[in-house]
Amino acid sequence: MDYSMNTAPLTVTQPVTLELIDPTGAVTPLEAELHYDPRDPYAVTTVFITGASQVRWTFGRDLLIEGLYEPSGDGDVHVWPCLDSEGHAVVIIELCSPDGEALVQARTGDLSSFVDRMSKAVEVGAESAHLDIDATITAIFAAEAA
Repeated sequence: MDYSMNTAPLTVTQPVTLELIDPTGAVTPLEAELHYDPRDPYAVTTVFITGASQVRWTFGRDLLIEGLYEPSGDGDVHVWPCLDSEGHAVVIIELCSPDGEALVQARTGDLSSFVDRMSKAVEVGAESAHLDIDATITAIFAAEAA
């Protein structure tokens, strides 16, 4: 008997070491975690661990998936494949906000592993089947009322 229809897909989390690239090209290691929650099936979150605080960036999972192979992004987040200074495959993630910009790189293998696990949790193209429209509308009205 197949019970897979009765269980919700699991949240996918993966620790990753990113490299923050400064304007001179120097890199600084930065610990982070990638999160994918099927209850928000179109988004992926990166949590940057900066000492005692954490900085969260949530953006479209399609940007991350596409950015493994070609430049992707049209707003505050851009993702593209590249080679680092030693010739290793990396993915560059550019984050822009009114407070500033950050350019980080991650090993392509680390991101590919996360994307594979995320795509097994919710298949690409099947995101809408995991979206709870009623809960989303309730959350929007609750936020407006607050």
